[in-house]
Amino acid sequence: MPKNPGVAAMRWRRGAISLLLILAGCSQLLPTSSVMIPVVPAGESRIWFYRNEGPHETHETPYFRLNGQPVGISEPNAALYRDVPPGHYTVSVDRYGVPYPNQFANFDISAGQEIFIKVVSMRERVGGGGDNGFGFRAIFYTWLIPADAARPEISGIPYYGNS
Repeated sequence: MPKNPGVAAMRWRRGAISLLLILAGCSQLLPTSSVMIPVVPAGESRIWFYRNEGPHETHETPYFRLNGQPVGISEPNAALYRDVPPGHYTVSVDRYGVPYPNQFANFDISAGQEIFIKVVSMRERVGGGGDNGFGFRAIFYTWLIPADAARPEISGIPYYGNS
């Protein structure tokens, strides 16, 4: 037992703060179906981005980009949306090298419309790594998914926010 009561109090505070940080890190985000999502604002459009978790999904978290501008982070097993003006958009995810043909979703969106973009990762074999001279890296694709198929997919995954 320390002779100085100030040392004991400081240790107690450190322990309490450590416990709070651990508990905060263990908290989980609500599933998208449990969150009150507002209607699309008048004159705006909504683009949903989501990733499901699968056995071959990478845990990398690259940026989503709308027409080249970052708008969010692609988290595994998560959903988010951005409200945007109507127009033409290309949704890409940060990548290595030159994009493949049809790797990223391109679409026009009108006022009041919702578009759903699913991010899928695949492993690409590359030279220069591992014991046999080859390694793997994630390559991301963005797919335009019909609303009736996308809504059930995102309803059970954590909601990460909006614009």
